[in-house]
Amino acid sequence: MAIILTEAEAKALLTKVLSYSKADECEVNLSGEERGNLRYARNEVSTSGSLINQNLQVQSAFGKKVGVATIDEFDDASLEKVVRRSEELAKLAPENPEYVGVLGPQQYLKSNGFFDSTAKVTPDTRAEVVAKSLELSRAENLAAAGFLQDNYGFSAMMNSKGLFAYYPNTNVNFSLTVRTNDGKGSGYVARGYSDFNKLDTAAATRIAIQKAKGSAEARAIEPGKYTVILEPTAAVVLLENIFYNMDARSADEGRSYFSKAGGKSRLGDKIVDERVTIYSDPTHPELPASPWSGDGQAQAKTMWIDKGVVKNLAYSRYWAQKQGKKPLPYPNNFIMAGGTASLEDMIKSTQRGILVTKLWYIREVDPQTILLTGLTRDGTFYIENGKIKHPVKNFRFNESPVIMLNNLESLGKPERVVSTESDQNYLIPPMKIREFTFTSLSDAV
Repeated sequence: MAIILTEAEAKALLTKVLSYSKADECEVNLSGEERGNLRYARNEVSTSGSLINQNLQVQSAFGKKVGVATIDEFDDASLEKVVRRSEELAKLAPENPEYVGVLGPQQYLKSNGFFDSTAKVTPDTRAEVVAKSLELSRAENLAAAGFLQDNYGFSAMMNSKGLFAYYPNTNVNFSLTVRTNDGKGSGYVARGYSDFNKLDTAAATRIAIQKAKGSAEARAIEPGKYTVILEPTAAVVLLENIFYNMDARSADEGRSYFSKAGGKSRLGDKIVDERVTIYSDPTHPELPASPWSGDGQAQAKTMWIDKGVVKNLAYSRYWAQKQGKKPLPYPNNFIMAGGTASLEDMIKSTQRGILVTKLWYIREVDPQTILLTGLTRDGTFYIENGKIKHPVKNFRFNESPVIMLNNLESLGKPERVVSTESDQNYLIPPMKIREFTFTSLSDAV
């Protein structure tokens, strides 16, 4: 059987699996993917890999007793066996008080996250685009280490109430660190796309080279509060900690930043600068995502923070029922609106400040305020009178993305970015922030 099934093939297989069910309710999830990668270090390819995977998960319920079984064999006997196994487990399980049953048929938006260019990538294609990167780093006598990974997959779902969902998708992520041979300078770049044809490894490599050469003679400056320009790669690892918290239950139960005294939440509160708007949209052409969530609920374009005000928090079906609210699934993508300024424009408009390429080693200090700590790396530069003056030694920071978004000076043009912490893709603008808190120096590059 093929690894990647068409919609018709997935529907036929899921229909067959459901025909074996004897439970009150049954839900079946099917996924398949083909993934390939190329890794290089010290200007030489070190590994080339590929992975194929196909998985079927069956959830059976008798009343509120639920059992789940998975399998990666697809002959008829195996399909019937996994259904029986899930039913056996359900009968043995205690009642799940939070089980709310399966959904009926849903209407889904049309989202195009599949691109032939990515689905047809071969080891030769990967070698060609990586060679373009390596040629540049070798010519500059710099050391490059990078990772290119592409995947082509699908997910499908069907249940005993007639719901059916199918979504094919493709993705490519490219990340690169370039170092000077004396180890004093380091530059980083990351790119993510659904369409492989959009990936320009040479252009990305030139940025990392420029940062590596430019950061070699870093000077130490005093830690303290500075105006910073965060490139999207740096901003996203802070912002996604706000995204993770946008859940109604943890807010209502007093466990998150979005909690308020008396079992209330910050829904409707203005929490950040009015220029901050964060939304999700599975049909966004630059960041397409599945139009359905894990439990089969339809995903729609949703405002989470509109002009600084919290407009929505995600409600699971159980929590919505308990609280008398409408369910709202956690989104499959996050987009932050921005301005029109380029990174260069933002640097030109800065009297004194620090340009940050990347933040890493992010750790939570205080969940209630989303206070985070971490380090800069791979290119940190001092700006004076609208120009990059010199590289500076790396800092440790202590900052909350909520406070940061209240100290907003300006936003640039959003771009698709890969989080170095989660590998997730987002659309995030570069941003200028005043009074960003650096607490100490770091000797790392």
